[in-house]
Amino acid sequence: ASFMYEYDAPVAERRAAALTLDRTLLADLLGEPAFRELLDADAIASVEADLQHLSVDRQVRSLDGMSDLLRDVGPLSLEEATARTNEPDDTAALLDELTRSGRAFLLRVNGADRYVAAEDIARLRDAIGVEPPLGIAADFLKPVEDPLGDVVGRYARSHGPFTEAEAAEATGLPASTIDEVLGRLEGLGKVSAGAYRPGGTEREWVSNNVLRRLRRRSLASLTQQIEATDHTAYARFLPMWQKLGQEPSASLPDIVTQLSGAAIPASVLDADVLEARLENPQRDLDSALATGDIVWVGREPLGTRDGKVSLYLRDAYPLLAPHALHDMPDGRIHMALVTHLEQRGASFFPDLYSSAGGGDPDDVANALWDLVWCGVMTSDSIGALRAFTRKRHSRPTSRRQLPSTPPPHGAGRWYLTESLLTFTPSPEERALATIDTLLDRYGIITRDVVLAEGVTGGFTGMYAALSSLEDIGRVRRGYFVDGLGAAQFGLPGAIDRLRTPYESGLVVLAATDPASPFGSVIPWPETDGRPTRTAGARVAIENGSLVAWMDSSGRRACIFSDDLLQVAAAINSLARVHGRASLSHIGTRPVHDHELAAGLLGHGFVSGYKGFTLSPSGDTNRRAK
Repeated sequence: ASFMYEYDAPVAERRAAALTLDRTLLADLLGEPAFRELLDADAIASVEADLQHLSVDRQVRSLDGMSDLLRDVGPLSLEEATARTNEPDDTAALLDELTRSGRAFLLRVNGADRYVAAEDIARLRDAIGVEPPLGIAADFLKPVEDPLGDVVGRYARSHGPFTEAEAAEATGLPASTIDEVLGRLEGLGKVSAGAYRPGGTEREWVSNNVLRRLRRRSLASLTQQIEATDHTAYARFLPMWQKLGQEPSASLPDIVTQLSGAAIPASVLDADVLEARLENPQRDLDSALATGDIVWVGREPLGTRDGKVSLYLRDAYPLLAPHALHDMPDGRIHMALVTHLEQRGASFFPDLYSSAGGGDPDDVANALWDLVWCGVMTSDSIGALRAFTRKRHSRPTSRRQLPSTPPPHGAGRWYLTESLLTFTPSPEERALATIDTLLDRYGIITRDVVLAEGVTGGFTGMYAALSSLEDIGRVRRGYFVDGLGAAQFGLPGAIDRLRTPYESGLVVLAATDPASPFGSVIPWPETDGRPTRTAGARVAIENGSLVAWMDSSGRRACIFSDDLLQVAAAINSLARVHGRASLSHIGTRPVHDHELAAGLLGHGFVSGYKGFTLSPSGDTNRRAK
């Protein structure tokens, strides 16, 4: 039941649970091809190397060791014995000494010259017809009780799972004889038949003693996998989980589902966050906003020309709508705009301008944006948001002069976000929807994830719902990432992928991208300088390790690796993405005086009086991701 019904568990936990079963039950499970993946392939190879004396710590180091080798493994050629000797050049001398002393003999076995232990002469004579040498002591020629069982049994004891054909080829016995002998040994409880090799297709045999070793070593390997991963593994996993660093293939609705509710600076939404995930984010987003499938909502201002926004699927907005973070301004223009939208519904800027009593269009647009950043208003276009982050519209020359067109940051049709609340979800429904979104975005929910997302009620408020999801098998509770709190809840698939080692290469992200955990879920590593998760700043992550950070101006960078060549390449990538970087400082030190200067000059930078800039020849891929 532990194995068959815990199908929702991560693979490592499920395999470990099965490997702790009683040996008889385990043998029954391993007899089914569906359970081939229980034993670890590396564990099988490691155990067989030990049994064959091929692993370093089991290799022959003395004359007596060579004698034991021939008795443990069976007849060996000079080449095979050499592969099992700690000092290969000594192999021939050791074998010669054994033959001179009569402890071993060089005989023709299975069509090849092989060294045979004296104790095996009678056994091989009676089993496969090896001709005994002249002058051997009579004690070594006495018949043994079960020569075939000894030969086949030794092969089983010195190998991992094997097929009848492999045993027949190695021993020189017919396959029919191998089958008969293995069946007899199985009846004596010495070997078992089943499906043991991961990826195998034939019935295999294994010594029961070997099987116990395989189970112990596989379990040890799985136990290591179950142990919490480090921050590097999590930082490598997260961009992959969010499909970064790959060829963009996901659709906009899929991406928005994963990013729903994440507060992202508007200035990096298109050019960094969405472009890293989609082929043509601006076209797709404009189209989806126009049809109403997707909505954007302001969360808070950032300075005077930026602010955090969140994207939502329209149907999911009532479940994920943020609680009010800021009080709605109550100025005359603000109240006039809200009243107009309540009475007239969605409107364009000229109508909003008139309802506000005219005056300076920029004053009306500014009031409109005050309402956007407190989450009261939004637009069915993102053009105004792009214009807001780029440049303020110039004021008209006369306060009485009405503009023929609205200011760029006032374009589009505006409406109250309250109109998106088409139903009122229960607290439980909101909690479950938030959990689903965080699992889709992060794979694993920890206290730090909830804190970074600013979820109302925090981790404590979500704990009951997470426990309920654990009870029905939708999530697993455990300690998956070291240092992120004792209680962690993850999707089984995410846990498996977190534990899977792979090379992710260099990935450049906006520092505020939800796929970058540094500075939010994971603290910044120690460095000279003060990296921040500010709009326009970017990070370079290689195989889960943070290598470098560059601020929004492109003038300052922080480095996190001692490998100067790796760091120089990472800063080159950051500068290419930035486009106008003129690096003046590494941490707190001027770049000209930093030990990285030579590496940067070798990676396409040129020195100037203000700092280092990327030469045109070194800027060949400005939009590297």
